[in-house]
Amino acid sequence: MLLTTQNILLIGSILLFISIIIGKTGIRLGIPVLLLFLIVGMGFGEDGIGIQFENPATAQFIGVVSLSIILFSGGMDTKISEIKPIVVPGILLATLGVLLTTLFTGGFVFLAAHWFSSEISPPLTGCLLLAAVMSSTDSASVFNILRSKGVNLKHNLRPLLELESGSNDPMAYMLTIVLIQIIHTGEMKTGEIILSFFIQFGVGIITGYFLGRFAVYTLNHIRIQNHSLYQVLLLTLVFFTFSFSELLQGNGYLAVYIAGLVVGNRRIVYKKNISNFFDGIAWLFQIIMFLTLGLLVKPQELWSIAWIGLLIGIFMIIIARPASVLLCLWPFRRMTFRSRLYVCWVGLRGAVPIIFATYPLLAHIPQARQIFNIVFFITLLSLLIQGTTVGYMAKKLKVAFKSSTLIKEFDMDLPEEVKSVFSEIIVSSDMLEKGDHLINIPLPDNTLVVLVKRFNHFFVPNGCSQLFPNDKLLIISDNENELKKIYQILGIEEYTMTKN
Repeated sequence: MLLTTQNILLIGSILLFISIIIGKTGIRLGIPVLLLFLIVGMGFGEDGIGIQFENPATAQFIGVVSLSIILFSGGMDTKISEIKPIVVPGILLATLGVLLTTLFTGGFVFLAAHWFSSEISPPLTGCLLLAAVMSSTDSASVFNILRSKGVNLKHNLRPLLELESGSNDPMAYMLTIVLIQIIHTGEMKTGEIILSFFIQFGVGIITGYFLGRFAVYTLNHIRIQNHSLYQVLLLTLVFFTFSFSELLQGNGYLAVYIAGLVVGNRRIVYKKNISNFFDGIAWLFQIIMFLTLGLLVKPQELWSIAWIGLLIGIFMIIIARPASVLLCLWPFRRMTFRSRLYVCWVGLRGAVPIIFATYPLLAHIPQARQIFNIVFFITLLSLLIQGTTVGYMAKKLKVAFKSSTLIKEFDMDLPEEVKSVFSEIIVSSDMLEKGDHLINIPLPDNTLVVLVKRFNHFFVPNGCSQLFPNDKLLIISDNENELKKIYQILGIEEYTMTKN
């Protein structure tokens, strides 16, 4: 089946619908949703239902657009206050960790290829290219699973892993491009490589920061009658940030991530609406990206490289990733060994390596198709082994704590400048021992119960309102610590708290 103008919307809508339904089921079962999206794409591809898609350039374009949005959205969701304590180890993992992973894996592939078959004898640069393509990690599926299981991570592990996965793509991209150039020219100029490294990272950081500040200024000072256009304006600035950084020989992926950090950590108009918009569009492009990459691969070709893919994948999981992580985190003595082991395990490969694998295809590198298939196979292997066990390993290594299982019943937003804390609690019979009216509950000063949900009915209470067990209360306060003390006194274990 050919993708034509007449059927692309029909096929696309069906693929999106099936992916969302299957993804919802996967979250409940603890399966990474991107693995399911890839499988859906493969099932509808040439070896499945029969959709013919053999255009790496289009897949790469979709991947670049998708990654720009995903990285910007990830930057917006990252609080600088959370990453400050772990910024140094995070940057080391995102740079030196990627380089070490490339060297370890590339060396292993080179030795393994010569050991098992002297006829293949791939050059060292080709082996390093394969390793560089696979050297970055993905956090989206990891935290989807952790959130679905209600598991949070101790010791600042979550911001560390988010910082690493959000900032290690530029390093992998740079290594991939450099190695492709070396293969084409046949020579390696160390000085030019080091200069390229500093230019890409320096220009990426500078353009990302200043264009992020420009985006904040523009959003806060331009007046648009239709508020929905603020989201469109920021999306336009995201694409401009990526392309302008690339135009200046900088790293566009790093630039959009830095811009997202700047925008997300400053006050802008309609911030919650903008955040919700980017969260939704990031999911949309994430699904489109995975489906496209699934359509691009030919499952029958994976069988011929399964043995080498399995060998390389196991090596990366068991040796290359742990060795790289332990070397990068060695100077940070305060970090527990269990936390280090967990970071070693969460070296999840995602869509980014597959996108980077299209660069050798378009550059006509020898055995580029084989590189693409091996990367795809290892991604599936990583998602299957590591992706399904991130929650289990967090509990096994005792770096996780169970968060509240209380489902949020109220969807309330206030302007960002109003610094308040929303909390939801379930009324228990123990809370009503000293009286079953709202006035009998000893709430702190500057704290109000603004809504009550009883069954499916909502009402605004007053001091004389009678409460019953299992009523759900929405509380607003400007003193988070006092609220927690009252909860401990009343024995309230189930509650949610949202800082505005």
